[in-house]
Amino acid sequence: MTELSKTGVATGEPVAAGKTPEAFLDVRDLKVHFPTDDGLVKSVDGLTFSLDKGKTLAIVGESGSGKSVTSLAIMGLHRLGSRGKNVRMSGEIWLNGKELVNADPDEVRRLRGREMAMIFQDPLSAMHPYYKVGDQIVEAYRTHHKVSRKVARARAVEMLDRVGIPEPGKRVDSYPHEFSGGMRQRAMIAMSLVNNPELLIADEPTTALDVTVQAQILDLIRDLQKEFGSAVVMITHDLGVVAEIADDVLVMYGGRCVERGRADEVFETPQHPYTWGLLGSMPRIDRETSERLIPVKGQPPSLINVPSGCAFHPRCPYADIPKENVTRTVRPELQQVEGGHWSACHLSAEDRTRIWTEEIAPKL
Repeated sequence: MTELSKTGVATGEPVAAGKTPEAFLDVRDLKVHFPTDDGLVKSVDGLTFSLDKGKTLAIVGESGSGKSVTSLAIMGLHRLGSRGKNVRMSGEIWLNGKELVNADPDEVRRLRGREMAMIFQDPLSAMHPYYKVGDQIVEAYRTHHKVSRKVARARAVEMLDRVGIPEPGKRVDSYPHEFSGGMRQRAMIAMSLVNNPELLIADEPTTALDVTVQAQILDLIRDLQKEFGSAVVMITHDLGVVAEIADDVLVMYGGRCVERGRADEVFETPQHPYTWGLLGSMPRIDRETSERLIPVKGQPPSLINVPSGCAFHPRCPYADIPKENVTRTVRPELQQVEGGHWSACHLSAEDRTRIWTEEIAPKL
């Protein structure tokens, strides 16, 4: 287990279990496993990171890498309902000095919505279709504040206005299906921020929105973060979103972190072949290119039967460079590249630098 700096990346110093962290959000060796008839699904298998207030951490990776499972674990949503009886969670999640994994569910419920909130990927599914948007925001506010419905309704109108919904005094009585996709996402943001939470988790907040609305939503999240001073965890597979909004980046693959560091470092000098693949598959509009996009070959691994050694080795074009078949037998641990930049790869630093500068970067 590693000590995490205030920039949201590891310093390499050991942390004693149970020691209260300095960072606002501190996730330590988090594991989230789901027993099934086919085997144990290791959705998150030892994840460590931290985040300070006012900063944005982007967690990126393909579908099935464990991004959304991580966000739901922080929110304490895995243990709700019948499914919560089977989930196996271990590790530590510290939020403002409170440990959540082993906390009483009622305590986590009191924190949810007030100190931490979440913007879900599909607001049409996340919002109740039978209740007016304003009523749902009112309920979210009154859950944590002993105020009258009149006061709560005024707060709902204020938040709808703040997120840019026109005529909020009228739209507060609309149903979710009466809003466009972008407007629903704004309403979801209003509901998430109505209690001024200090941690905001956004799970694919711009999926299925056109690029103009995407830019508006990202600008809105950034502006509200500055206003409230919130820490933001952005879950996404879109590296364009990451470049736009993130301070730090954590790349997940097969339920584990394979690279993390400041966003500029990860974009300019990425240290893991999977990150190279993600960058190669991202279209560029800032310059002309004659090369086709380079997809990451193969399929993401099964989280029931994760490949031995480096989970990425079946898809890695450089897996045979390290000697003694190490990529297939030994799981690489995060190693410090420099400063706050870390990577879990068996390639030597010299090989990574050579491959990136001579083979990958010229094609991007």
